[in-house]
Parts: sequence; structure tokens; C-alpha cells
Amino acid sequence: MTGSALGLAFDDPEFEASVRAGLAAIETALQVAVRSDDEFVAGAASYLVDAGGKRFRPLVSVLAAHFGDPTRAEVVSSAVVCELTHLATLYHDDVMDEARVRRGAESANSRWDNSVAILTGDFLFSRASNILADLGPFAVRLQAQTFERLVVGQIRETVGPADGVDPIEHYLAVLQDKTGSLIATAAQFGAHYAGVDSSVAASLREYGEQIGIAFQLSDDILDIASDSAESGKTPGTDLREGVATLPVLYALRSDDAEGARLRELVSRPLTDDAEHAEALRLLRVSPALDEARATTRGYAEAARATLAALPDVPARAALDALTDQVTARTG
Repeated sequence: MTGSALGLAFDDPEFEASVRAGLAAIETALQVAVRSDDEFVAGAASYLVDAGGKRFRPLVSVLAAHFGDPTRAEVVSSAVVCELTHLATLYHDDVMDEARVRRGAESANSRWDNSVAILTGDFLFSRASNILADLGPFAVRLQAQTFERLVVGQIRETVGPADGVDPIEHYLAVLQDKTGSLIATAAQFGAHYAGVDSSVAASLREYGEQIGIAFQLSDDILDIASDSAESGKTPGTDLREGVATLPVLYALRSDDAEGARLRELVSRPLTDDAEHAEALRLLRVSPALDEARATTRGYAEAARATLAALPDVPARAALDALTDQVTARTG
């Protein structure tokens, strides 16, 4: 197996070259999609594109397309739609979360202001819609359904669980809508426009849904367990804002005496630097973090299980390796 800059290992040079070509085409198209004659708009719209990112959704699209014909132009266009949608939500999320850092750089709302960040997100949504119009009714309908799930997930996160609803079940359901839905769509777009059989496309969509949840959970763990160089944002950002991610929810659910101090800390926003550092230290050695890692592995294995129904081609092995990569991020 040879190493790959994608973070995956390939034993098929032709397949690797094809995957790289697909991702390069998407990157080029993405740069074109955020251009504007207005210099300020162009700078704001390209800000997060230029900051980089994992391009996880395009990778899933390209790998799904390799179960059919990955060279079809629509594969690239539909992947750009998904990445533009993702980027637009990041602009909006940073405003809602009052984030200061995104992808290792100053967030757009910090560099400019909330209004500019929100409007830039809207601009990216409009560009995605323009591409969708050329892709046709299937793409427009799937994107509309996906966007509905993204919005519903955000509303449910903002409102919080209803009385009597388990906060952990609520949180996982939110992630299914906020993250799983778009990665599922990325897989479905790639498969559909590559001419993949509908049953295979359905399995790929399910893979995307499950690996998407695992991917977000791994980000939650990294926010606690890693430094800013790894995660691309300040460690413990969610803790400081009082946002309860899965490790915190597991900590709050525990009733052991040793975890009393941790529960007291994470039950509220941590604006004090000393308390924030203490909570991070306690979480990093807590059973709650291990429990969150186990849950992440569970979703990753659910994603892996869907691969059994897929044809034995190099893309299936790559998706299997991608599953390993997601779980390996959490340590």
C-alpha cells in the first residue's frame, strides 16, 4: 500500500490518480463558483475556501462515483453544490456560536462582522442554487430535502431537547440532520451522476449518513482532546460557550463522586480561563471521553457494515480505509 496525501492508502495507482483528478477538478470548480466581480464579495466568499479544510464531502462524492463513471461532469458539479452548502453553513454557524477561529484562522464574523458573514453564507447558497438549476429536478429536490434537514437540525439544536427526551438521543439526532444528511447527499450525488445502480447508490447514501455522524463526533472529541494545530480551532471552544457535545453529555449523565467537580464545571459556560483549563483537563482523563470514543466507533462500524452490499472495487476498499481514518482521529 502506498501513502496518500488524502490520508488514505491506495494499492491501485490508476484508481488513486483518478481520485486525485476528481478532487482537483472539484477544487478548481469551487474556486470558480465563489468568484464575483465585486472585490469585497469575492474576498469574503473565497475566505473559507482558501483557508482549506478536509474536503470530506467531495472525497465521499468522488469515491461514491467510482462505483460507476467518475468522469461525468455532473459528478464535479454536484460535489461543488455540497461543498458550497457546507461552507455557507460554516459562515452562519460561526455567527450563531460567536466563534473566533475557523480552520486555524480568524473566523469571517471576527474579521468583518456578523452581517457580512451571514450575507456571505447566503451568497454561497445562491451560487449552489445556480449550479443546481443546471443539474435538473433530481438535484434540486434532493438539495431542498437536505437543506430542510440542515435547518431542522439547527433549530432542534438551538431549542434543545423537549421535556422527557434524553439529551444524548436528542444530540445524536441533531447530528444526523446537521452533518449526516449533507454527507449522505454527497454520496448520493456522486453515485447518481456516475450512473450507479440505485441499490448501490442507496447503500452509499447510508454509508454517508453513518460516517457523517461519526465524523462530527470525532470533531467533538478533537475539540477536547487535541490542540489547536490539530483541530483548526481553539480547544474547548464548545466548553467555553456552554455547548454540550457528546463527551460533556456523558459526563453530565454520570453520578460517580469523582466526576462531581467536572459535572459542576461543564453544567455552565466557562468564561474563566482557569476553570476552562480545569474542565478540559478533567474531561481528557474522564470515562465520558472514552464513552464518546466508543459511540463514535459504533457509528463508524455501522457505516462499514453498509459496504458489504457494494461491489468489490477499489472504491469500496477506500471507503473502508476512510472509516478507519475517522475513528483514528479520536485516538
